[in-house]
Amino acid sequence: MFYKASDPHGMKHNPFNALVVPRPIGWISSMDKDGNINLAPYSFFNAVAYHPPQVMFCATSPHTNDVGPKDSVRNILETGEFVHNMATWSLREAVNLSSVAAPHGVDEFDVAGLTKEPAEMVAPPRVKESPIHLECKLVKVVDLPASQEGGSNTVVFGEVVGIHISDAVIDNGMIDIHKVDAIARLGYRDYARVNDIFAMDRPSWPVSS
Repeated sequence: MFYKASDPHGMKHNPFNALVVPRPIGWISSMDKDGNINLAPYSFFNAVAYHPPQVMFCATSPHTNDVGPKDSVRNILETGEFVHNMATWSLREAVNLSSVAAPHGVDEFDVAGLTKEPAEMVAPPRVKESPIHLECKLVKVVDLPASQEGGSNTVVFGEVVGIHISDAVIDNGMIDIHKVDAIARLGYRDYARVNDIFAMDRPSWPVSS
């Protein structure tokens, strides 16, 4: 099949989310200027640079219960800081619970039964139960075109200034991805568990047949 992205696709659900997979989950904790905490997962998230290390996530609609940006974006615009917490298989239910469209001021750490752990270089707390955390300082916010009425597509870029890795997922000086047991976002309501892993050596030129 082929369809113009601006036209109806004729399927039960929009297939676009199922076409770029798997996607890392940005589990973002943030704090507003008054100290209110927010925790939310974002399915548009990735690392974008090495030196300095930088990540991004995109909030693709306004706050469900109010006019204006989602709490994560609002908080980061106010304070310039956030933390990415690794979403894992054992935390999958908590990740899902933290996605609830709660009113402003509701602490999703409490909703999901999670423990706050102080960060080292930023004010927002970390999810203690998560094995990996990236403490981030805001670099730039980019507003992308949005075609839905009242919609928005806001990309937040952050520089990673501090990294926490649980000793439990380190083996022989490397991250053991099996022990991390990360989850990723697929399309619709589907997720993936990162536990089927293979390695390939990078080729050198000239490539041998």
